[in-house]
Amino acid sequence: MSLKEYVRKRSFDKTPEPKPGKAAEAPHRPRFYVQRHDATRLHYDFRLEINGTLVSWAVPKGPSLEPLSKHLAMHVEDHPLEYGNFEGNIPKGQYGGGSVMLWDRGAWEPIGDMPAADQIKRGDFKFRLHGEKLKGEFALVLMRGRGKGNEWLLIKKKDDEARPAWNIEDYARSVLTGRTQQEIAENLPAVEEPAKAKRRRMPKEAVKAPMPASIEPMMAVSDRQAATRTGLAV
Repeated sequence: MSLKEYVRKRSFDKTPEPKPGKAAEAPHRPRFYVQRHDATRLHYDFRLEINGTLVSWAVPKGPSLEPLSKHLAMHVEDHPLEYGNFEGNIPKGQYGGGSVMLWDRGAWEPIGDMPAADQIKRGDFKFRLHGEKLKGEFALVLMRGRGKGNEWLLIKKKDDEARPAWNIEDYARSVLTGRTQQEIAENLPAVEEPAKAKRRRMPKEAVKAPMPASIEPMMAVSDRQAATRTGLAV
């Protein structure tokens, strides 16, 4: 699939977006990526690795795990594989200027015997996602006779991974850096993973010893008994 349109729209001396590289050999399971893109309007870029490029759709409301949800998806130009892990800021004035978050990523597989490219060509594409956020069966269906001819519907199938009342805003952090959209826009550093519980520091004079098999509990005593043991009058 051609990347000429991707290259035509970008000035690589002004944008941090990656240039297309040499097509790498496809892994055993192709990858998918979803980028949360706050450009002129906030939307999600849904990308599937097919035949050496990332075939892409812009989804205004984003994907969903809500069963049988149908979200508009605009078929846009293919992107290079290097774009998959891109996160950062595209300068204002450049094509797509704004902050880009790597919202989800994972592996995917087509459903059925027909190759993915052929399913897209017929306008009815079924696939299964194995992402960090998105999982289960989906379909992209072309809305024939509508607009510019690039209008599709991204549909979540009703399966074991479907989640009623699922809200995309509950998952608005990067899978790459843990940052929010605002933190990416401000070029703040990546959010560190929760620190592992630190071991308690023992005194220098402490001696390592095995845990005793049993501990005899301290018995309660009366005030008179305590005073007698310490030599105090009562």
